[in-house]
Amino acid sequence: MNGLIIRPARVTDAPGLADLFHRAVHEGAARHYDAMQRAAWSPAPPMGEDWRRRLIEAQTIVAERDDRLLGFMTLDPMTGWIDFAYVAPEAMGQGVAETLYAVLEGRARAAGLTRLETEASLLAERFFARRGWRIVTRQEVERHGVRLPNAVMAKDLSRAATCAA
Repeated sequence: MNGLIIRPARVTDAPGLADLFHRAVHEGAARHYDAMQRAAWSPAPPMGEDWRRRLIEAQTIVAERDDRLLGFMTLDPMTGWIDFAYVAPEAMGQGVAETLYAVLEGRARAAGLTRLETEASLLAERFFARRGWRIVTRQEVERHGVRLPNAVMAKDLSRAATCAA
C-alpha cells in the first residue's frame, strides 16, 4: 500500500484508536450487526486508563498514512491472543488489514508462538479464514444485555501445519 506506515502504537494514539474502533463497529460492521448490537458492542469510544493499558500491555501495531490512523491490531505475545483487529471504514478493502496481519503473524512466529487465537466478528471471520484460520466454535457474547454472534477461531503456526497448508 502506497505510503502506509506500520509502527508500534504509542500511548498518545489511544484517543484516535478509540475513535477508529467505535467507527469501525458502527460503520464497518453495519452489514453484519444491527444498530442495537453495534450500540451494545461500542456504546461510545472507549476512554481512560483501562483503554490505554489494554493497548499498551498488548503488542499493538497501527497503520497510518499522512499522519492518519487507518487501522490497528493487538497481539498478546505470551498467549497468541489477538484482541483487536480494526480498520477505519474509509480504509476497508484497501489492504490495511492484510498488511497489519502479515506483520502481526510474522512477530508471532518470530516469538516462537505455535498458535494464534481470537474471537472474530461476523465481519472479521472471512478475513481470518482466508489466512488459514479455522472456527473452533460459534458463540454469542452478551454486551449490555444484547447478544452478539461471533466465532472463536484459531490458527496453528507450527512447522508441520505450515508445510501441510
